[in-house]
Amino acid sequence: MSAEATSPGARSRRRGRTSIDLRRLGKAALLGPASRDRLPDAIGHVADAHRAHHPDADLLVLGKAYVLAEMSHRGQFRKSGEPYITHPLAVTLILAELGAETTTLTASLLHDTVEDTDVTLDQVRAEFGDEVCYLVDGVTKLEKVDYGAAAEPETFRKMLVATGNDVRVMSIKLADRLHNMRTLGVMRPEKQERIAKVTHDVLIPLAERLGVQALKTELEDLVFAILQPQEYERTRTVIADVATAGPSLDPVAEDVRRTLREADITAEVVIRPRHFLSVHRARLKRGEMRGTDFGRLLVLVGEDADCYAVLGELHTCFTPVISEFKDFIAAPKYNLYQSLHTAVAGPDGAVVEVLIRTHQMHKVAEAGVVALGNPYAPVDGAEPADGERADPTRPGWLSRLLEWQESATDPDTFWTTLRADLAQDREISVFLADGGMLGLPAGATCVDAAYAQHGDGAHGCIGARVNGRLATLSTVLVDGDTVQLLLAHSPVQAPRNGPDGDGEGSAGSAADIKGTEGAEGTHVGRRGADPEVTRDPAHGQPQDTAPGPSPEWLDHARTPAARIAIAGWLAANPESLRVPAAPPRTPGAVTAGRRGVANVVVDVPEATVRLAGCCTPVPPDAVTGFTVRGGAVTVHRAECPAVGRMTALGRPPVAVSWGDEAECRVTLYAESFGRPRLLADLTEAIATAGAAIVSANVEPPSEQRVRHMYTLQLPDAAGLPGLMRAMRDVPGVFDVRRAQHEPAP
Repeated sequence: MSAEATSPGARSRRRGRTSIDLRRLGKAALLGPASRDRLPDAIGHVADAHRAHHPDADLLVLGKAYVLAEMSHRGQFRKSGEPYITHPLAVTLILAELGAETTTLTASLLHDTVEDTDVTLDQVRAEFGDEVCYLVDGVTKLEKVDYGAAAEPETFRKMLVATGNDVRVMSIKLADRLHNMRTLGVMRPEKQERIAKVTHDVLIPLAERLGVQALKTELEDLVFAILQPQEYERTRTVIADVATAGPSLDPVAEDVRRTLREADITAEVVIRPRHFLSVHRARLKRGEMRGTDFGRLLVLVGEDADCYAVLGELHTCFTPVISEFKDFIAAPKYNLYQSLHTAVAGPDGAVVEVLIRTHQMHKVAEAGVVALGNPYAPVDGAEPADGERADPTRPGWLSRLLEWQESATDPDTFWTTLRADLAQDREISVFLADGGMLGLPAGATCVDAAYAQHGDGAHGCIGARVNGRLATLSTVLVDGDTVQLLLAHSPVQAPRNGPDGDGEGSAGSAADIKGTEGAEGTHVGRRGADPEVTRDPAHGQPQDTAPGPSPEWLDHARTPAARIAIAGWLAANPESLRVPAAPPRTPGAVTAGRRGVANVVVDVPEATVRLAGCCTPVPPDAVTGFTVRGGAVTVHRAECPAVGRMTALGRPPVAVSWGDEAECRVTLYAESFGRPRLLADLTEAIATAGAAIVSANVEPPSEQRVRHMYTLQLPDAAGLPGLMRAMRDVPGVFDVRRAQHEPAP
């Protein structure tokens, strides 16, 4: 059976919650159903709580559900001795107090019938309809006989999938777990601890995400008492001592009431004591606790505008603590929560926290999605288009969870990943360059954004732009960032100056680009040789069998969807983890020596002439020369920075002109994203353009970029612009330019 035994000594119930007399319920349950003209006595208080929120509710269906549940569970008892029917009654009362609608209460009365009795789902559907049947099926556990050790994780998977279609499934599960936690005391300590850990890791985060704070805070206290009994007792003692001394927030609350009356603002001011775990956390954070630290003031008003009016009065008449101000009305939390948070200093200097919200906001803050009633009911009596139900209660985190769980086929992987996912308790929103938006957990990186937007297509991600600037895939995104993911076959734009390619250059297609993100940047392919070593251009980059993510991406991924997809690709492509030996060099491909005579004519007889490596002039560039040590003449392009430095030092220029030979030598720098086969494709483009490679070098990758340097021999200088265009058209290359200064060491 799913419910546990009662604990007579449970002392951590929330103040103000209706106390359930299990003995009275048990006696009423044993008496059986009442006469046809009235509800059974056992659910009288459930009906009262339900009518308080829904005055026009039809209670006959509740009576019918109770009769079926009572008959089905008759003869079953909880471990504490109460009739088992007291458990579904207690769960239903919890939901009724939160304002759940009739369908949810009907399903909660029946939630254990299919699991623990002979009642079938077909019977529930025939008696109560498809919606109730779906809810009951959603919370029904899978049998250990069929699933063994995987029964618990697969049960939660089943519930979460059902929650994706109807959020009321999880509402019933949370209420069910709350009553079981309230009545856990007679279980063995090891079983108490196991249930408490699952509640802490899974159910409490789900309650937080669904905004059901009333259930979340009580679950936290119950788990706190089991997992940290000594700290719980110490906290309980501290709270009891403060209660004996009298509430110190009363004078401040009265001052606030008077201030709002004088401002002619209608408001209700109440003191909300902190729950046990909240006091414990505050004590760890602040050390010595003052009386005002044990509670908050809650100000309830009628309209949104009144919230800001109250805020203005408090900040005018009291000393505000500006660092404590938060506006969750203008920017609601992802779990529907809305409120203004502030803090003011009391007369004695003590800081008092204040929450300001409307009555409707307060209802949603306490009950979360339960306060929405039936979010699937047709609007104005009309069915949603195409038979689909518009679901306002399926937030981004739930959609992401439902997506990645499909890939986590192994129960252990699903269970571990689910706990890790739910441990991330904040969300951010990032905007896409095309106008869309992504919801991601706090701490997410560009890798997570890529998989959230493109799924398995993100295997071809080669980089990103964050707020318009190139960024590494490991870049952590913050709320409000704009991100553009650069994938294989997507265009990469860069500025371009002049027809000859001087300046910043132009980017071509990014087809087949695949970067490998590491701790220090994006490497040139996963398995390339050391980029600091001069390479053999004939062989170029070692080839990969398939483009895809590298193991380093797992270090940057925070979302389960990204981690599962990356791990799956790596498992399917084990060769991506092997580093092949460098290919042997071909004897004819060694770096050639310099020519002894350059194709220039100088006015210095018998002088040795050489082209400057800092700017590598070629015909028809405007050139000038300078005599250097040893009598040699070095020829520079006229716009080379070295010319200015030589002139400033007082060195006289030497007249230089081009000879009749068309052949020339030039040094080009190429900027690119790293990917497999990049060097091979570049050298192929160079060879196709008719140039010979004298030498080639690739610098270590840095911040997404890889820099290449080629010294090339061209048969005709007129072919240089076409060669540079061909190099830019290589996928992944976004800039090709002539050398204009010595590269940084």
